Amino acid sequence: MQNLMVVSDRPAAGTMTVVSPFDGRDLDSVATSDSDHAEDALAVAYGLFRDRDAWLSIPERLKVLSRTAEIMASQVDELTLLAASEGGKPLKDSRVEVLRAIDGIHLCIEAIRTEAGSVIPLGTTAATMGRKAFTQKEPIGVVVAVSAFNHPLNLIVHQVAPAVATGCPVIVKPAGDTPLSCLRFVAILREAGLRDAWAQALIADDRGTAEKLVTDKRVGFFSFIGSAKVGWMLRSKLAPGARCALEHGGVAPVILAEPCNWEASLESIAKGGFYHAGQVCVSVQRVFAPAAEASAFAARLANVAEQLVVGAPEDPDTEVGPLIRHGEVDRIASWVDEAVAAGAELLYGGRRISDSCYAPTVLLNPPVEAKVSTMEIFGPVVCIYSYDDVEVAIEQANSLPVAFQAAVYCNDINTATELAAKLDASAVMINDHSAFRDDVMPFAGLRESGLGTGGIPYTIEDMQIDKMLVIKTG
Repeated sequence: MQNLMVVSDRPAAGTMTVVSPFDGRDLDSVATSDSDHAEDALAVAYGLFRDRDAWLSIPERLKVLSRTAEIMASQVDELTLLAASEGGKPLKDSRVEVLRAIDGIHLCIEAIRTEAGSVIPLGTTAATMGRKAFTQKEPIGVVVAVSAFNHPLNLIVHQVAPAVATGCPVIVKPAGDTPLSCLRFVAILREAGLRDAWAQALIADDRGTAEKLVTDKRVGFFSFIGSAKVGWMLRSKLAPGARCALEHGGVAPVILAEPCNWEASLESIAKGGFYHAGQVCVSVQRVFAPAAEASAFAARLANVAEQLVVGAPEDPDTEVGPLIRHGEVDRIASWVDEAVAAGAELLYGGRRISDSCYAPTVLLNPPVEAKVSTMEIFGPVVCIYSYDDVEVAIEQANSLPVAFQAAVYCNDINTATELAAKLDASAVMINDHSAFRDDVMPFAGLRESGLGTGGIPYTIEDMQIDKMLVIKTG
């Protein structure tokens, strides 16, 4: 049983059982919080922020983060198994996630050690003569973070560690399906020397509690990773002045163009499409290939999909794990069945393996108006579209209200960069899949896909203000 991790004298509102998405077994139970707990957490966090004498110094923050990284490095196997068990990502990929999370802590340390304010160029007009001005960084205020299930440790690190680094009190609400890695990370921060009130984790008993937490006027910065519907709704209810960063999903397009290394692109696209059973916001979903190559490429991708090992995330041999909930299997099955009934050619997959797993699936030329062509499937499904005119493919790639990351595979750098320039995306990978990401990179959804820029250095920037001092020098 995991106890409350908000600073409150109240008893827990209740308990919630966390289950394995693969086989439904109980993993642990956690204490839940109600709106009174949310009020207590906000009051404590805001009280810290208002008491400038209590602010954490930079050396204190660096010490906590350094010790946090050390503790995590000593528990890689434990953290890997925990993330895999609750989130369903295969063990080998969960290990990569844990190592990325540790690196994320080091990125926070590097950013805080090296960041600086700026000198403002006064003295250039008669009015500014005899004055000097410069800026320094200060924490923006209380940070409230709402996270997603698909990277249960690393996403929490993305949202919470920058708050610690910048000296912002933080309250984090993890996804209800995957709270255990979040609770473990907050416990590690406290073990590393961070006082409890500076990092609190709240498992909300209902949506009303979560909304109260997010929309309170004491919140200085709101960090959200999840569905566009929820993210934009919460943003509309933020208190005046609250900053926010929203990270939603996309329907990532990939353009294949001659001359192309078909073998290398095949392996890469398979990884980008089927990694974590497609439950990644920039997962490969729509692949546009020249008509002369599309059918053969799709058939070879289907052969790769057929060879993938689907199973328990804790099994070292598993390459594709379960969907996070059984209902997601039903939804994906209905979308694929709809596309096939409308004329898509099913080359492999298109079936449930179990209540929790769906076969890696390859579709050739689904209708452009089908759900698999227009909506984020968040499942192990890759669609191949043949084109005669690459400009038409680009137009189709850009036709949706979402835009995030994209990819181009082409061995002619001039052609590759020309195509990349025409894609609506915040980042385009050339000769790599659309799901590539390093945590030092900017990560930004466009249009309905999000607001603001993720990536640890950019989040650290968002969680601070530039405070200017102007000195009149006589």
